Amino acid sequence: MTTVGLIGSGNIGGTVARLAVAAGHDVVLSNSRGPETLKDLVDELGPRARAATPAEAAAAGDLVVVTIPLRAYRDVPAGPLAGKVVIDTNNYYPDRDGRFPELDDESTTTSELLQRHLPGSRVVKGFNNIYFEHLRALARPSGAEDRTALPIAGDDPAAKATVSAFLDSLGYEAVDVGPLAEGWRFQRDTTAYAGLYAADGDWTRPVPVDAERLRAALAAARRYADS
Repeated sequence: MTTVGLIGSGNIGGTVARLAVAAGHDVVLSNSRGPETLKDLVDELGPRARAATPAEAAAAGDLVVVTIPLRAYRDVPAGPLAGKVVIDTNNYYPDRDGRFPELDDESTTTSELLQRHLPGSRVVKGFNNIYFEHLRALARPSGAEDRTALPIAGDDPAAKATVSAFLDSLGYEAVDVGPLAEGWRFQRDTTAYAGLYAADGDWTRPVPVDAERLRAALAAARRYADS
């Protein structure tokens, strides 16, 4: 099984870690406050989990998930991530992150910013369009009729295949949206964003979303942008 490094261990990071451990992966958790602050989560996850610094988590992971506020993306350690597949969960919230002119004018995307910061890595956008409680609740084994699909985007086909296999192990089907430049199609305020997985807009009721429905939402995002 894979060792998953996590740079950021908040709601999404902690949920990915729980799903990964349940699937038999090892996880190395980190955050900006230090390994000692992750003791409770490590204790919950058991012997497959340990805490480390971001640089150590980056070095230890066969696959690394970056799940931090966008404003801090330049703090991600580039050196130990060279040659690795990196899953980027970032979303742009100006009230939290400050203004990024290149995102405001839509000349780039959040994951392209991270890829630019990590030139030696292969970045794949994922896990950003689903509420963490829905992510935890909707995982299903391969072949389940009510299996949910999640979108991914990336410039490297082999990296996307790696991420698709990882998602499959966690209980999700991957829908390939295309290159990183297409990641906007499932970012905040699009039809393929988090509300898609809430039944009739009720966030307390997660609803499975199969690949066909997800593709329809992604197509609607494209039509809206082109209108």
